[in-house]
Amino acid sequence: MIEKLKDRHNQIIIFFTAFIFILLLRLIDLTVVEGEKYKQMAEAIRIKKIPISAPRGEIRDRYGRPIAINKPSFTVQIMKNELIDEKINEVSVKLLNILINNGEEFHDNFPIKFEGDQFYYTFDKEIEEWLTKQGINNTKDPKEVFNLLREQLNIDPNLNVYEAQKEMQSIHGVYPPISVKTMKFIPQMKKKNFLKKYNLNEDLDAKDAFLALREKFKIPDYYSKEDARKILVIRHELKEQGYRQYQPVKIALNVSAKTVAAIEEKSMELPGVNIEVEPIRYYPNNNLASHIIGYLGKISDSEKEKFTKELGYSSNDLIGKDGIERAYEKKLKGKDGAKYVEVDVYGRLVNVLREEKPEKGENVYLSIDAKLQKVAEEALEQALKQIQIGGTFKSKWGDYKYREAFKHATSGAVVALDVNTGEVLALANYPSFNPNLFATGISSKDWKAVQDDNPRDPLSPVPLYNVATKTAVQPGSVFKMITGLAAIEQGLDPNRKLYDGGYIKLGGRTFGSWMWNEYKRSHGWVDLYKALEESVNYYFFDVSTGWDYYKNKPLNISMDVDKILEYAKKFGLGEPTGIEINESAYGVPSPNKKMEVTKSLLRRKLKSNCKEYFKPEILSDKEALENEIEKIVNWIEENPSRGKLINRVSKLGVKEEKVEALVDLVKFSYFNQAKWTKGDTFNLSIGQGQHAYTPLQVARYIATIANEGYNNKISIVKKIGNYEVSEYNGEHNKERILLKNYKNLVHIKRGMEQVTQGDHGTARTIFKKFPVKVAAKTGTAQKSGKIQPKDEVEYLKKYLKWIAPYMSWHDVEKKAKEYKHKYKNEGLAMRKAIKELSHGKITDTTLDRYKDDYDNFAWFVSFAPSDNPQIAVVSLIFQGGHGGYAAPVAREIIAEYLGLNKEYDKINFKNTLTN
Repeated sequence: MIEKLKDRHNQIIIFFTAFIFILLLRLIDLTVVEGEKYKQMAEAIRIKKIPISAPRGEIRDRYGRPIAINKPSFTVQIMKNELIDEKINEVSVKLLNILINNGEEFHDNFPIKFEGDQFYYTFDKEIEEWLTKQGINNTKDPKEVFNLLREQLNIDPNLNVYEAQKEMQSIHGVYPPISVKTMKFIPQMKKKNFLKKYNLNEDLDAKDAFLALREKFKIPDYYSKEDARKILVIRHELKEQGYRQYQPVKIALNVSAKTVAAIEEKSMELPGVNIEVEPIRYYPNNNLASHIIGYLGKISDSEKEKFTKELGYSSNDLIGKDGIERAYEKKLKGKDGAKYVEVDVYGRLVNVLREEKPEKGENVYLSIDAKLQKVAEEALEQALKQIQIGGTFKSKWGDYKYREAFKHATSGAVVALDVNTGEVLALANYPSFNPNLFATGISSKDWKAVQDDNPRDPLSPVPLYNVATKTAVQPGSVFKMITGLAAIEQGLDPNRKLYDGGYIKLGGRTFGSWMWNEYKRSHGWVDLYKALEESVNYYFFDVSTGWDYYKNKPLNISMDVDKILEYAKKFGLGEPTGIEINESAYGVPSPNKKMEVTKSLLRRKLKSNCKEYFKPEILSDKEALENEIEKIVNWIEENPSRGKLINRVSKLGVKEEKVEALVDLVKFSYFNQAKWTKGDTFNLSIGQGQHAYTPLQVARYIATIANEGYNNKISIVKKIGNYEVSEYNGEHNKERILLKNYKNLVHIKRGMEQVTQGDHGTARTIFKKFPVKVAAKTGTAQKSGKIQPKDEVEYLKKYLKWIAPYMSWHDVEKKAKEYKHKYKNEGLAMRKAIKELSHGKITDTTLDRYKDDYDNFAWFVSFAPSDNPQIAVVSLIFQGGHGGYAAPVAREIIAEYLGLNKEYDKINFKNTLTN
């Protein structure tokens, strides 16, 4: 055997036998063991998947009426694999000319434009326009801009940049186009990515970049720059598609039949251009319930990771950005279908193999009644427009004359709840918006139209903002039922009469009833029912502190601010309501919160004025400055005497000549105001002070009074597909608040009924002809301060001749240039210049003299019928002046819900006899 192995011939045979055996084993492994795996890999190279968008699920009201549906539309698209490269130029110009001539919107994402011979990047324009709108003209540094916004909006300097950004967006409705992670303008980052994508130098200006791209794509000189840009628009869309030539590129959505006919007519001249029928989102009632529905938008850069990679969305898909569209995006989205196509090595489509049909998303049924929602929106709009001119609210239930005009009453909200289930029956805001604008991607013009017109005024109307769920303000007198109930629970007899002494003086402050403040008169002897009926502040000052101030003796009830706040929490004030769409909640006020807020305000004041008080060596050391400021702020709880403060501050790095000025500032403006006082309790007892609640939270609180103390979770969704959401909520989310005696709510209801039925009720005239008894409360919440104009510079220029008759605008402009680096906001630089030129005679108060004061918020809360409550309605009008002014809105909703507006045919019961 060994001899045979030594034979070279035999060795060769053994070698090849083993080699063939190994190949055979590998072949078996590849074809049998791993065959399916490699088959799929080969198929993946040859077969590609083209997604087919599923129709979104519909949104309907509680009775199935359509609110958001889908409708077929024509989409213009280009199949890149069918378009010869040499034809792109010609096809691009012809196609876009058809779209432009027919007034169609099309995807124009090419970021270089021109006006005459001036080229510019749309990225730069976006930043410039935003800065101008914010009144920021002397800096383009993103970090400086962000910090300036923080200062202007009074955002706590202790918050990190992410928390500050959240507060800007959620509370102030300001969305700076700044990445707080990198502290760069987002459009700048997009510009960099655009140039990098085309391998262009990042420093190229817009014109040079345009010419470079024209050369790159070999666009002939006989094309004008206008036509060249059309070509670049299409080439940019094709570029964004990458190597997926088999996928169609959508150029225009929802085009008209006229455009379809024009394209079909020139189909031979437009190779690769196709018309497809696709479903798009459609809102048949336009603005109706827009803040509930929300709107659609493109997937942002920050959302791409989640939606495109995790959830498999296409980067061109539209997603829900707010409201129900956002909250139920996954349910509404459905399951996309797909075409499986065969492509060649260049990614060009060869053959369609098979098609999977898409599955429509689930329908979402809301708890609202579309008809009631329409009544709510129309009533709110009518009230606002009539309040602005001192006009008349027209109604079959009695016209209501607004005796005083409030021109700044430009926005408001109203909420209607089913008191027994917590379902939202209507939720309206004014102004509103048309979500159809977003159905195929909103234009920049339309986007600007729905933004805040005056970011300097926190109460200026913002069409996209949901006031009902996101804006928390002082409740005013509608809070008094909490104070009254807390007092009854602590032993107060609701029939006990206390005398209204007009006003109470605490130190240098006076706290009075509205009757005293307006007419120097008293409400006389007042029990709980009359206190609610006539909204007597003095009574609630008494019961909130357990002291009869007229007789100067105790009431023998254990009442203080903690009891009031405890009952506010019981009713869910300041807490999330459970509604499915976005809402804001800031909790109830407290002595600790007041202390922290005052500390924060002092800290901000010292930081912003540090150059005035601190020595240069301290200013040059950031850490040392922070330590000095914190030392001063931390003395606030101790609140030492003025003498002790002077001694302590003189040992810090404060300018010697500024020690007393700084001490007086911190002592009298901050230290003395930080601790909780009896005056704070007075303010809280009548809904003033640091209370801040949304109309939705207040509506939940009123519903809880009406339904014997059940603080239901609020829901706006009744059904998803066949799943009854609201029934589940009703069974499992009914929670009764803990009271000593639930019969005490009867006294609160009686007082609220007298508001509309009593001889002196604050809403008696509005419900005089109403056939159903309504329990209610009016509320007027104060808003201090001046309304900041849209353009501070224009304001100063207009009123300078009255502010400083001896001063010229030319001199102000010249002086302001000295401060442009210190004050990045031009308006602040102008104010500083005027004050300097006046040698200290003109103060900020003088400068603001001709600005309008904020008017009061108008609240109205109600439930009906008062003896068998079914519906709770709360309306809020910004700067509406008087609480009663919001009442007609609620009256219209109650009438519609209770069927009072229905007209029936008269029936003749007489018998007709025939001979």
